[in-house]
Amino acid sequence: MQFVKDTFTQTLEIKQSKFIAYLTPYSQYNQTLNTLKEKHPKARHFVVAFRYLNEFEQILEHSSDDGEPKGTSGKPSLMVLQGNELIDSAVIIVRYFGGTKLGTGGLVRAYSDAVNLVIENSELFIYTKQVEKKISFSYSDVRKIEYECDKYNIVVQEKVFNADVIYFIQGSEVEVERFLEELGRVVEVL
Repeated sequence: MQFVKDTFTQTLEIKQSKFIAYLTPYSQYNQTLNTLKEKHPKARHFVVAFRYLNEFEQILEHSSDDGEPKGTSGKPSLMVLQGNELIDSAVIIVRYFGGTKLGTGGLVRAYSDAVNLVIENSELFIYTKQVEKKISFSYSDVRKIEYECDKYNIVVQEKVFNADVIYFIQGSEVEVERFLEELGRVVEVL
């Protein structure tokens, strides 16, 4: 599975109709859609599709045709996201009608091509399951723990200094396991 960290855009023009596709992280979907509606007040349609993981690691999906003939825009856009195994990502296609009707097959191709175009020109990242752990260690090991967190791409979300030091860490499942293996004698998982 893959995802995007930034918003990317590409424009496809077919028979004077413009299809401006925006690929954005799902967390920015609502904000991006509202911004685009303000930025493009004369656009005819705002077709959307998104896929994201919920807290149970299930993929939730949605698409909308926004006034286009049923099944000609939102669903094909969602199918392109599925085919590219994109998660935690949303696509918004802004359409300016050019005066020539494309027909249902033409609309399906146009929206699919616009989404494919923006995906091809985006920076995608491989998704890895993230885990959170609470660890404890002595003050004398703070520098070593900080170094190892950087080495294993582990984010320290919170630091608590009591009798011992407590870190709340997050990282990919594989990297956290390697981190804990290497520091098994130094840290205690709480």
